[in-house]
Amino acid sequence: MTPRREYSVILRRALATLVRACASGVLFTLACAGTASAQQRLPPPLRIVIAGDSTASEYDASRWPRRGWGQELPGWFDASVEVRNRAQSGRSARSFIEQGWIYDVARDLRAGDLLLIQFGHNDEKRDDPARYNEPQQAFPLWLRQYLTLARNVGATPVLLTPVARRHFVAGHARDLHGPYAQAVRALAQQEGVALVDLGGASLRWLDGLGEDASRDYYLHVPAQNLRDNTHFHQRGAAAIACLVVQGLRAQGLVAAARQRRDIDCGIPDHADTVRPGASRVARDGDYRRAQPAPHGGGGTTVAYPLFDDVADLDLVLRRRVLPPGAGIGLHRHTHDEIYYVLSGQGRYVLDGVTYDVGAGDALLTRTGSHHALHQVGEADLVILINYRRK
Repeated sequence: MTPRREYSVILRRALATLVRACASGVLFTLACAGTASAQQRLPPPLRIVIAGDSTASEYDASRWPRRGWGQELPGWFDASVEVRNRAQSGRSARSFIEQGWIYDVARDLRAGDLLLIQFGHNDEKRDDPARYNEPQQAFPLWLRQYLTLARNVGATPVLLTPVARRHFVAGHARDLHGPYAQAVRALAQQEGVALVDLGGASLRWLDGLGEDASRDYYLHVPAQNLRDNTHFHQRGAAAIACLVVQGLRAQGLVAAARQRRDIDCGIPDHADTVRPGASRVARDGDYRRAQPAPHGGGGTTVAYPLFDDVADLDLVLRRRVLPPGAGIGLHRHTHDEIYYVLSGQGRYVLDGVTYDVGAGDALLTRTGSHHALHQVGEADLVILINYRRK
């Protein structure tokens, strides 16, 4: 028997079992056509059901900080969206069906729902015949069963390429899923279904973080002796969940009105516009300049005109240290300006009204107003000054 025919026989048997269970009413009545009890409930406007592996699945508090991206997904939505995460650790597209986890998905799925489908990590395991699927025929054959299930109930299937493992070569993130990710992309195109290229998005995200910083987002936890480049620390799971929501938005599958968090995350797939060396870090003291107090103020101050050597930067950010006796003299403003008090105490005069200010206070002076500031007490008064360059 050819491999393709062998897999077809297995698939027909799995589907036949599901059909018999629905027809008999013995198993998972809600997985079949909508029942009276289902119709009597008041479902939320949108339900998202997840079928996947350990990168998406749920973990209890004993496994902290390990989390799956599906576990973090609900935090992106308001009460109009319900997420049912049926992902199971260690499963491939094949074993998820053969072991019966597909029934949980079928029971949850209704017309109008989204079914997110992400497999590949365990399908790649050639040494485990119960999970292995070669990528050209077997893997897409099994994935098609999820598409059929969703379509049969009027739900929308969404294929996700497998999220990237953390793997770097010569300082750059490299894809380890290869033909499996490509098989998902090809299947989405063949079947005309939505695709979230999570593999590509997460690979760019990894590359943007870099080899060292990316460890903090996967399960590299020295206290637990964990050095895991597949599963996520909570902060990594949250980042991947953001990429998933971003992909759903890009496909027009989730409205912005349902979100309660931003999705400005990751790195776009269009051409990079970063200018090498343009962005940088300044260390304390790099811009230190002792200056007479400005605008006729008393004493001597220390100014830190941060990045004033960048000619095309339209943002001015200065740190100024006012030692005892020093101040900024009264002057009228020709631009909007914000002072933020980092430490110390001062007296601030704004349009003739005096305010005592300290750490954490923010002082806004609009165009046309006038102000003055002087240090009070024994400690230096340290402020950040921000305005737009003329």
